[in-house]
Amino acid sequence: MVTESRADPVEGGALSELYARHAPAAVRLAYLLTGDRALAQDIVQEAFVRVVGRFHDLRNRDSFEWYLRRVVVNLANSHFRRLKVERAYLRREARSPAEPADAPDIETREEMWGVLQSLPERQRAAIVLRYYEYLTEAQTAEVLRCPVGTVKSLVSRGLERLRDQFPARG
Repeated sequence: MVTESRADPVEGGALSELYARHAPAAVRLAYLLTGDRALAQDIVQEAFVRVVGRFHDLRNRDSFEWYLRRVVVNLANSHFRRLKVERAYLRREARSPAEPADAPDIETREEMWGVLQSLPERQRAAIVLRYYEYLTEAQTAEVLRCPVGTVKSLVSRGLERLRDQFPARG
């Protein structure tokens, strides 16, 4: 009885032989599809990983080359589909009005920091947890170990003091 050898391509250096035999043609194909040598090499690397990962599923091991070609073509097509979506998004974003890029006002930030530091400790903690850490009132109450109503009161009184000491500009 003659048995066909179905050795794992990763064992015994067979993977490197497989790569050496098929990679140049795959890179050439990917380059012809993409026109970009670096992208072609990336596509072939990805294709090779996918094909070798499915090597055991191939009915005919001699079809490796054809399967690799198919995966290279599919990956190139996927690349161009993603590129098309990205370009459409960028075109939409370019048409939308840009938000003004205000430079951070260091002086104002320092002044606000000083006013925040002047608040009583629990008021400051409640405001920081609510507005800088984005916790809910219930989460803030849990951290401060107090009722939700106390958090509401602390935040309200703290914001009132901040408004008094740091009037709105503009």
